[in-house]
Amino acid sequence: MKRIVLGISGGISFLIFLILLLVSNHLGRSQLTQTAAQRWSEDGNASQVSCFFSVGSGITEDALIEFEHTVDAALTEASVVQESENPGARLWADAYSADGQVTLSNGKTNLTADAIGIGGDFFLFHPLTLLNGSYFSGNDLMKDYCVIDEDAAWQLFGSNDVAGMTVYIGGVPHIVTGVIRRPSGHFAEAAGLDSTVVYVSYQTLTELGDSHGINHYEIVMPNPVTGFAYNYVKEKLGAEEKEVEVVENTSRYSLLSRLKLIAEFGTRSMNGKAIIYPYWENIARGYADVLMVLTLFGILFLLYPVGLAIVFFCIWWRHKGWTMKDVWHKLQDFAERRIEKLREKRKERKAKESGEAEPGEEASGKKIRKKRKKRKKSEYDDFDEAEEAGAEEMPGEPSAEEAGAEEMPGEQSAEGARKKRRFGWRRGGRKNEEA
Repeated sequence: MKRIVLGISGGISFLIFLILLLVSNHLGRSQLTQTAAQRWSEDGNASQVSCFFSVGSGITEDALIEFEHTVDAALTEASVVQESENPGARLWADAYSADGQVTLSNGKTNLTADAIGIGGDFFLFHPLTLLNGSYFSGNDLMKDYCVIDEDAAWQLFGSNDVAGMTVYIGGVPHIVTGVIRRPSGHFAEAAGLDSTVVYVSYQTLTELGDSHGINHYEIVMPNPVTGFAYNYVKEKLGAEEKEVEVVENTSRYSLLSRLKLIAEFGTRSMNGKAIIYPYWENIARGYADVLMVLTLFGILFLLYPVGLAIVFFCIWWRHKGWTMKDVWHKLQDFAERRIEKLREKRKERKAKESGEAEPGEEASGKKIRKKRKKRKKSEYDDFDEAEEAGAEEMPGEPSAEEAGAEEMPGEQSAEGARKKRRFGWRRGGRKNEEA
C-alpha cells in the first residue's frame, strides 16, 4: 500500500512538472518581440540581437548606416549568400528607435504623448495589434507618417477608425496609417505603458519633437555558427562596453538561459550602466523572471519522482531473481536457435529452387521440427521436476554405475556437459530464487 501511495504521488508530481514545462514554453513563445528570428527564417538559422544604449552613448544614424554596410561583407566572408529567387528577398533586417515626446493636433484638440521615433523595419520586431489601417516603414522616403494608439485616436477624433486622417505635429501634417491597441496588463503598465503612445519617424521626432537620441537597435540576420550574429554585433557596432548592453533574443527563454538566470539570482537586478530600457525590454525581462521561477519549481517537482524511481529500482535490483549472466546465456541460446532456423530455411529454399525437395518431404520436415520442439520442451519439464525432487540424475538416463562408466571424480560425460550447457541458465535463475 505504501508503494502505491508513493507511486501515485510521484506520478502527480511528474504531471505538475510537465504542466509547468508547457506553460513556460507557451509564455516564451507568446512574446513576439523576442521571436523575430523564428518569423524571419523557418529553418532556424537566423538570430535576433538587440542593443540598448545609454543616454550619453552618442550613437547616431550615420554610425548605424556605416555598421549596416559592413554586414553584407561579413556574411559574404562567412559564405552566407542569398539563395532565394525573389528579387526583393533580404538576408537581414534591422531597426533603430528613440524615445521622446511629440504634440499632436487635429486643428481643434492638442495632445502631448510619449513618442517613439523609428527607423528601419521597426514593426517587424514589434508586431503590435492593429485595430485599423497598417504600419509604415522607417525606410520610406516620405517621413510624414505616424501610427497612434487607440487612446490617442479617441481623444483626437472620437473614433479608432481613423486610418488616412491627418494630424499635425509641430505644424507639419502627418498621415495616420494605422491605429494599434496598446499592450495592457500588469507588466505593460509597470514597464511604462500607462499613457498614450504614438509612433513617428525618427526624423519627425528629432526635428519636431523632444528626442532623447537613439537608444535601441535591433537586427535579425543569418547565424551560420552559434554566437556568430551576437559576437559580430557586439564587436562591430562601435559602442563602448559601458555604454551598451547586447542581448541575444533568440535563445532568451531557452531552458539553458533560464537555468543561468537562477544562478544569477540577486545580481541580475543590479545595473551599473546608465541605460533606460524601453517598455518591450522591461516586459521581456519581467517574463524572463517569471519563467525562471516556473523552471525552479519544475525542477523541484521533477526531483521527487526521479528520486522515487531510483529507490524503487534499487529495491527491485536487490530482489531480482536473475543475474546479468543469466540474461547473457539466454540471449546466446536465442541467437543460436535463430541462426539454426535461418540455416534450415536457407537449405529448404536452395533445395526447392534446385527441385530436389518434394512437397511430401517439406511437410515431413515441418512435422520433424514440431516433434523436436515438443521433445525439447518435455526435456525442460523433466529437468525441472528432477531438480525439485532433489534428483541427482536426469529422468530416463542410466546412472554412471548402471552404464558401467568409469569416470574420474570431477569429470563429466559429454552428454552431461551438453545438458549443463542447455539448462545452465535455468539452474542459475532457480538457485537465486532459492537463495
